[in-house]
Amino acid sequence: MRPATKFGLAAFLVLSLGAAAADARSFDAIKQRGALALCAHPNALPFANKKGDPPGFQVELGQALAERLGVSLMQHWVTNSFQYRRADCDIVLDAIANKAALSEVGLRMSRPYYRSGVALAVRRESDLSSLASVGPERRVGALVGSLASMTLDRRNIAVSPFVFEDEMLGALARGEIEAAAVTPSAIGWHNMKNPGAAVRRIPAFEDDPDLSWNVAVGMMRPDEKLMQRVDAALGDMLTDGTITRIYARYGIELQPPR
Repeated sequence: MRPATKFGLAAFLVLSLGAAAADARSFDAIKQRGALALCAHPNALPFANKKGDPPGFQVELGQALAERLGVSLMQHWVTNSFQYRRADCDIVLDAIANKAALSEVGLRMSRPYYRSGVALAVRRESDLSSLASVGPERRVGALVGSLASMTLDRRNIAVSPFVFEDEMLGALARGEIEAAAVTPSAIGWHNMKNPGAAVRRIPAFEDDPDLSWNVAVGMMRPDEKLMQRVDAALGDMLTDGTITRIYARYGIELQPPR
């Protein structure tokens, strides 16, 4: 099973963890245990991969964060909400940075570390330069039931539905659709894995708050000490280029949060 989008994965993590019954976890308790527990999907490259080759940028970010906290990283591989309810996780990566929404499900957010959302992918040779240039005669791929699909429909743009981003980008590369509404992470990963069929990114939705967002570390009921240590570690990782280098290994250009 693969999560359809980064947004879908983040929303799934948030909603599922909201049902968890874990008590507040202090920084001292994590230090005593000697491990920071990360929830991640086992088959969701470039985000995470249980096979470990490569491990996924969420796992690499988790390892770098744990190292700065002076502990090791423990991974809980989960694929559905029932597993999340039983999981004893400390953090979730790529949580959409909305304090109100996260607080409703028992999560607190770190400082944002990345800007994500939805972009428009087109073939290198395409003459498209914006969403306005698409026109009603050209089909754009979008995930089934997604906000991007609804936004395109409201603009009277013909939509081809897909379940997974990688399948959508494959269809785009083959010329079956004219453009694809996908995450920048999916574009970067596709281009790195398929250099002969690389696509171009158009920032078509950056002004739409529903389709453009910051991401942060979501923490399950942390104490203030843990919050402060995670924020400090993320600051160091941004300053020394650790986060930039990790994303680059998956073909992704780090976009600073806004």
